[in-house]
Amino acid sequence: MTGRIVIDLFTTLDGVSQAPGGPEEDPEGGFPFGGWQAPLFDEAVGRQVGEGMERMDALLLGRKTYDIFAAYWPQHAGQDFEIADLFNRIPKYVASRGTPVLEWAGTTQLGPDLAAEVAALRERHEEVHVIGSLDFVHSLFDAGLFDELKLWVYPLVLGQGKRVFPEGSAPTTLRPLGPPEAGEVAVLLRYAPAGPVATGDMDER
Repeated sequence: MTGRIVIDLFTTLDGVSQAPGGPEEDPEGGFPFGGWQAPLFDEAVGRQVGEGMERMDALLLGRKTYDIFAAYWPQHAGQDFEIADLFNRIPKYVASRGTPVLEWAGTTQLGPDLAAEVAALRERHEEVHVIGSLDFVHSLFDAGLFDELKLWVYPLVLGQGKRVFPEGSAPTTLRPLGPPEAGEVAVLLRYAPAGPVATGDMDER
């Protein structure tokens, strides 16, 4: 059975997904709202994320997110952090055009042929999760190299910052994978790729 590539993103109502976790996560462009997710704690989101991780057997990350994770999660091994134990145990793959220092045990850098590398990951693993890594996610979107997109949508508008689908994104259609799942604050939306965009005339329906 071919494995799946699952993308996990937190986003605002206006589609901003930059730096939800903290001020230093991604200040590129002078983004002033780093850490916007922190005041909006939602137990349902934690439960949904945990349930998704039960099937995860590899991580696929962009360079910035990898550096953040590699500096944090190894320091929390064996401290009753289930996520830490999982992340430290499973294979990690990092997409980078540079030469990153890969000190986190179990990490491999992807080669330049993204389509071939993703195909190999699908053969090697059952469910690979891409967490954050927005710049890298845009490459996956444009190439159609994912099987499920999970969007946790939070009720705020920032008006600036890197968006899930920025101007110039490749046109594509998405198919819902079930009804929205509302938590105390956020709403989880799940989609699969559904092919090219079709157009028509509503007067002909």
